[in-house]
Amino acid sequence: MRIVDIREKTVSIASSIANAYIDFSKMTCSVVAVVTDVVRDGKPVVGFGFNSNGRYGQGALIRERMVPRLREADPAALVDEGADNLDPFAIWATMMANEKPGGHGERSVAVGTVDMAVWDAVAKIAGQPLWRLLADRYRGGQADDKVWVYAAGGYYYPGKDLTQLKDEMRSYRDRGYRVVKMKIGGAPLAEDLRRIEAVLGVVGEGGCLAVDANGRFDLATAVAYARALEPYGLYWYEEAGDPLDYALQKELSAVYPGRMATGENLFSHQDARNLLRYGGMNPEQDVLQFDCALSYGLVEYLRTLDVLAAAGWSTRRVVPHGGHQMSLNIAAGLHLGGNESYPDVFQPFGGFADGIAVEDGFVGLPDLPGIGFEAKPALYKVMKGVLDA
Repeated sequence: MRIVDIREKTVSIASSIANAYIDFSKMTCSVVAVVTDVVRDGKPVVGFGFNSNGRYGQGALIRERMVPRLREADPAALVDEGADNLDPFAIWATMMANEKPGGHGERSVAVGTVDMAVWDAVAKIAGQPLWRLLADRYRGGQADDKVWVYAAGGYYYPGKDLTQLKDEMRSYRDRGYRVVKMKIGGAPLAEDLRRIEAVLGVVGEGGCLAVDANGRFDLATAVAYARALEPYGLYWYEEAGDPLDYALQKELSAVYPGRMATGENLFSHQDARNLLRYGGMNPEQDVLQFDCALSYGLVEYLRTLDVLAAAGWSTRRVVPHGGHQMSLNIAAGLHLGGNESYPDVFQPFGGFADGIAVEDGFVGLPDLPGIGFEAKPALYKVMKGVLDA
């Protein structure tokens, strides 16, 4: 058993949307195929992966550092003989060989992208959906048969008025989502409050709306928004300040009594530990949003979950960023609290399997070996194109 080829292709996911910090006019994404010599149904098993939005494609790092290390490794050293399968932990260690600790740059994204493809291959070799494989290995066989999801949207884009914003949010509710999320911080506070009130007119109550500042605010602005948001009773107030400014998060948490959410731009178990130590987060109500595809992959994510457990946090407080099928599998297999969803943006990478509807805020998973990309034909078409690159 061995990996016979690894290929990467950088594709565009550009659009005119923007959050409070960046626009997506030049956004790209890496798609990776890990080809093995294992044959199932007459075809070689191929694992696929991609990086989450918000971080650009990582082709150079993947091709220049990660892939050569795997190609130079002894194939037997990348195999889990006991499971008769590839060993994601050995593969991860090989990719990270000769990398200094501390800091991340974009290597966490490069490793996470390849790691996703490896786990897709591992589950396909085992003949199991990834969520089932994870439950069997790490949760005593107990998996969630459906996952709570919320619809992320409400981006800024040129000419978008309140009517269009309300139509967008109404469409999410019509598709079965209970909670929706919108961007704030890209407009003055008074304008953002008008936007929030317009959406509340659609969803009916604050508990059905989350807001996301994408790290834009200094402390004074974050507090001003907190005081203005408090009467609405929102589902959560997300990433108000710089993701590494734990002091800001702690001071804000002392002011804002509602649920806070952050973590999508923290990329290691050490980052997670520092957030819990110094960020003033409340394990009884707050939400952690670490995204495996950006943070060194599932191998590192398991270490992050161990850090949370040691600090007294339930996995149910974890709702990953990214809106993709990898995080959905992890949520179902490892008993997380839910998953983000992108029903309309970042297609075809956003969203879940075709033919499985969101019902009252929950979605199921396909019973296919691997992550289930094959159940989303538009995405699978892009992935197969990597093999021709």
